[in-house]
Amino acid sequence: MRTPTIESRLPQVGTTIFTVMSALAQQHGAVNLGQGFPDFDGDPRLLDAVTGAMKRGLNQYPPMTGVPALREAVAAKIATLYGHAYDPGTEITITAGATQAIITAVLAIVHPGDEVIVLDPCYDSYEPNIVLAGGTAVHVPLTPRTFRPDFERIRAALSPRTRAIIINTPHNPSATVWTEAEMQQLAALLRPTDVFVIADEVYEHMVFDGQRHESVARHPELAARSFIVSSFGKTYHVTGWKVGYVAAPAPLTAEFRKVHQFNVFTVNTPVQHGLAEYMADPAPYLELPAFYQRKRDLFRAGLAATRLKLLPSAGSYFQSVDYSAVSDLSEEGFCRWLTSEIGVAAIPVSVFYAGGFEQKLARFCFAKKDETLQRALERLAKL
Repeated sequence: MRTPTIESRLPQVGTTIFTVMSALAQQHGAVNLGQGFPDFDGDPRLLDAVTGAMKRGLNQYPPMTGVPALREAVAAKIATLYGHAYDPGTEITITAGATQAIITAVLAIVHPGDEVIVLDPCYDSYEPNIVLAGGTAVHVPLTPRTFRPDFERIRAALSPRTRAIIINTPHNPSATVWTEAEMQQLAALLRPTDVFVIADEVYEHMVFDGQRHESVARHPELAARSFIVSSFGKTYHVTGWKVGYVAAPAPLTAEFRKVHQFNVFTVNTPVQHGLAEYMADPAPYLELPAFYQRKRDLFRAGLAATRLKLLPSAGSYFQSVDYSAVSDLSEEGFCRWLTSEIGVAAIPVSVFYAGGFEQKLARFCFAKKDETLQRALERLAKL
């Protein structure tokens, strides 16, 4: 018997830090504030809507592009919030979560030899997606500590081989939110180019302190060259459902759908129908900023009693801290120690950088029940 050896397409990819830290948290009975998902259920009305769709027999393949009613609901939401009219028939596609949406966009536009600019620290799927398409990820760091885009460095990274740039706002892991001026700077920088934008906007409804989400859809120049990615799982506390969407101009969507058709074909039918029904009421996403801002403020108030230094958290459901007053350990070493000795799991920010970049920062997720946050804060009070 002989099993052939695989020449890996992703030789640098191993077990992710999220898996490692979650396993360590379970081993030590730690409160897991590492992985970015809620520990509470979605709205019973949404669950009932999906159950009702199943019971009505809506369990066979939907259209490849998504259930029409859901695409119409997405287009209506974008038009209302951001003022950009997308055609639900030709410009909105329902995806199997945001991660699938991003790799599909990359595969649709990136050819061997192309370059894609990614802004570090960034979500860990971006570079493997680019590699699988035969491209090269060009890493441009956000400004250390503030995590604001450095447009001079982005300008320097642009080349004739640049096919796309991936941006993420609100930002994971830093919780930074791009401003209107920064979006305008990006539009001006890309104006003379044919560079595409993949805009990861999965935390679009988690922006705090009265700020607004600067969706690419608000900026016509950018919208004309962009794939906008969002996530129902993040918005409605049902990350395990893995349903998202992409909004893009019709010519971009046509190419996106060619790839989508042959990597997932289509997406969970009853969930789509349930989401379409639930989206008739905009209150759940309109009220989400206040919902998460309260949790953020609860968590930050508790952390203020520790020696951890709080970084700003303007959006998303993450809070990063500087632990330099507590420990000299590396970021991964500190997070392992925090999990095993203090009983709270976090994620080192360095893992979001190509090759790592140590700043003595750790990221917590506060998308948790209040009692979960309080239990974590009781333990963190030892610091």
